[in-house]
Amino acid sequence: MAITTVQGQMLTAPLTLTGNLTFSDGSVQTAAASPYVLKNRIINGAMVIDQRNAGASVTPTANSYTLDRWKTDASQPSKFTVQQNAGSVTPPTGFTNYYGVTSSSAYTVGAAESFGVYQNIEGYNVADLGFGASGASTITISFWARSSLTGTFGGALNNSAFNRSYPFSYTISSANTWTKISVTVVGDTTGTWLTNNGIGLVCYFSLGTGATSSTTAGAWTAGSYQSATGTVSVVGTNGATFYITGVQLEVGTSATPFERRLYNQELANCQRYYAVFNNVYVRSYNTAGAYIGTTLSLPVTMRTAPTLTKTGTWNTSVNNAQPTVQDSGNGNSQQSFSIYSLISTTTDAYFITVNSGTGITASAEL
Repeated sequence: MAITTVQGQMLTAPLTLTGNLTFSDGSVQTAAASPYVLKNRIINGAMVIDQRNAGASVTPTANSYTLDRWKTDASQPSKFTVQQNAGSVTPPTGFTNYYGVTSSSAYTVGAAESFGVYQNIEGYNVADLGFGASGASTITISFWARSSLTGTFGGALNNSAFNRSYPFSYTISSANTWTKISVTVVGDTTGTWLTNNGIGLVCYFSLGTGATSSTTAGAWTAGSYQSATGTVSVVGTNGATFYITGVQLEVGTSATPFERRLYNQELANCQRYYAVFNNVYVRSYNTAGAYIGTTLSLPVTMRTAPTLTKTGTWNTSVNNAQPTVQDSGNGNSQQSFSIYSLISTTTDAYFITVNSGTGITASAEL
């Protein structure tokens, strides 16, 4: 019998991607559930990272990001708020955070309207699924959901062109109770599915979807659909809540335990798409009429050259010239950027600083 050691544990079976792993303490774990297999295609599924809002409540606009990697769909403004750990309820066992939605009114969703939260998954991260061809992989979406409402809720999978959709439904039977949900989807053998740094797959959870964007659950269909027909509208009840965490999308016909990632690993995964620099400080000496500044490294290689934005009120110690932020221009625009200013009236030392709570954001979101 082959013996394999993993992090000090002796295994009585070879470490492979199929079968079971039996540890020396007698515990058994399927390979699909193993922490040594990177299986979850969702980033920040445990809702731990919130770089933009640091846990504050926000009223999102259409197609805006809230918690990292999670985007909102809102055909009309101000119909719901989003907050990490909204309502301060106890998360499911093993989790410390959740994505919290609270309805702001009793809104009747129009036929062509939709409200929801979704994640655009990068094509590189789902390329192996083989969607759009024979042999496409079956996948399973699992998550914990809790709502003040009960009934049949909905969601969908979509391609980047939103001309291939798989609406799904699930049931929350008990109000204000965490419910574990699992939805298995046979892979789509039709359509175009990106396998590059574009949108490879969209995972959408409905908060209220009109008839035009709803259809029968449980099958791939042509067109853009965000939910199954007849599902609960969270935005239809004033003060209604919808909470979700532990979102996982994996290959296979059944859900396996949620893949745990170290905090720094998940933060780095998020920073491929969005990164924040706080309290930037640059010091330089130069002569009048010259540019001064520095090149700052991004924490990880971003998905594409980011959009750089100054936030807050910047301070400068000489002539109050506001500095410019731009791509580094050295061929590494996904890895670094420059901050500089022109000294026009002095040969003295020049400082560029940022007040507390201000800085630079770098966005390469999908």
